Amino acid sequence: MGSESILICIPDISGFTQFMSKTNIELSSEVIPALLNKVIYANQIGLKVSEIEGDAVLFFKPGELPPFKELIGQCRKFYEEFYIQLNVLHEKYKNHDEKDHIPEMLGLKIVLHYGKQVSAVPIGKNIKLMGEDVIVAHRLLKNDIPIDEYILISQDLLSEYKENIIERNFGWGQLHDHQTNYKHIGEVNYSYINLKPLIS
Repeated sequence: MGSESILICIPDISGFTQFMSKTNIELSSEVIPALLNKVIYANQIGLKVSEIEGDAVLFFKPGELPPFKELIGQCRKFYEEFYIQLNVLHEKYKNHDEKDHIPEMLGLKIVLHYGKQVSAVPIGKNIKLMGEDVIVAHRLLKNDIPIDEYILISQDLLSEYKENIIERNFGWGQLHDHQTNYKHIGEVNYSYINLKPLIS
């Protein structure tokens, strides 16, 4: 199968490692799948699931990009539904000794990237994404953004939208420009929006 241009979207649970190490397996095996399912079912713009990666969902969308405002709205939907589920789980396990770990440790960050040379390869019933831009998207999850919950939008994706249709201030948050230098990749430019004001 040839390569194509693909939107990559990765909602990733922040605090996952700490939560798994400090919470018994019975609770964590209930909480994490419930949160990931909530994110998957909050998809309203036709994103396809490539992989579920323990603490993250790898979505992709080939073809025409959704309008920028709609894409940000989808990310906001992921975040708000995630927090609705956090509260449901906290209440559900209110008699559990470790219930407070659920809202204290867990949060959500979302990486958006645009790959121009990505192969979507069918493996069994799944679609495996391959290509350098898939690697870049995953590396962007590791960055030095000074907050834990955000939408990160790579410059490669922002460049696909005309400057006059990119809203840099959303009322609840605004885009901040940043960059990170990665070994074997080099400097990657991106912008990010703090998601925390949506639930504060």
